[in-house]
Amino acid sequence: MDATRILAIRHGETAWNVDTRIQGHMDIALNAVGLRQAAHLGHALAQSEAIDAVYASDLSRAYTTACAIAQAMGQSVTSHTGLRERHFGQFQGRTFAEIEAELPEHALHWRKRTPEWTPPGGGESLTMLRERILNTVDELAARHPGQQIVMVAHGGVMDILYRAATRLDLQAPRTWQLTNTAVNRLLWTPQGLSLVGWGDTSHLDARGQDETSA
Repeated sequence: MDATRILAIRHGETAWNVDTRIQGHMDIALNAVGLRQAAHLGHALAQSEAIDAVYASDLSRAYTTACAIAQAMGQSVTSHTGLRERHFGQFQGRTFAEIEAELPEHALHWRKRTPEWTPPGGGESLTMLRERILNTVDELAARHPGQQIVMVAHGGVMDILYRAATRLDLQAPRTWQLTNTAVNRLLWTPQGLSLVGWGDTSHLDARGQDETSA
């Protein structure tokens, strides 16, 4: 089977990114900077890439970003709940400082990236997240052998994709960026993912703020 080329892209900026507030499955819209980032990204990709399909998380910050890309390229967007951010349970809506103060034992598990730990209140473990994301990528990429597709999702999703493509375990320290609307290039075959390029932000201006935690 021919490889599928994937442009994996984190959504544009939100107000909660600026506040370092955990979004998870909460449906937070893009802010003005995020909308501008998405528009610049769509214009840049339309000038340089051929895209056969655009997929996105159904959460509006990712879906709106994907719509800007699709509109610029004459495509439509297919949403998929499998591309959602990690569910952070009771952590959603809080900052890490608040979690450290209120739930210090859980905050330690998060900082240590304990693979099987789940945030209280129905959250996903890293192991559960990895299984969901990689199953979704397998499903979508298998539809497009020899083609190039866009997947717009979230910081936690980008982190899993980088680890899978570079064969890093879930607890390895993060040394790569998860910048809003950065273009990350992957190849998919039934044997797995490989990394082509990471963190291209050449389309961005210098005005957008960004937080790099998942």
